[in-house]
Amino acid sequence: LRGHDGRWHDMYQMDPELTWLGPAGARAQAFVVKAGSLAFSVTVFSTCAMLCLLLLALRRRLVGGELGGPRLMKWLSFAFLVLLWFLYIGLSSWQSLAAGGGGGCAS
Repeated sequence: LRGHDGRWHDMYQMDPELTWLGPAGARAQAFVVKAGSLAFSVTVFSTCAMLCLLLLALRRRLVGGELGGPRLMKWLSFAFLVLLWFLYIGLSSWQSLAAGGGGGCAS
């Protein structure tokens, strides 16, 4: 902990979204994390998770199990899962940066 240096006051004391901390100008200092693009990120993650489960169900039906099978099927599954991972990281990053939450550390 670095202690109080005035940045919290400048950032959150007059913020209208933080009424639960008390009246503006007389708020107690608290740890504040705004949701920002969390809902979008959770939606993208949930969609990717459902697509993964769909892939496993298809593999079980076509190959007879989630693991193994023909070499081509293994590589296609691998590529699809990696694509989903990059899609999740890319879309979540894009949304966060587009919303103005650069994600950098303030110094």
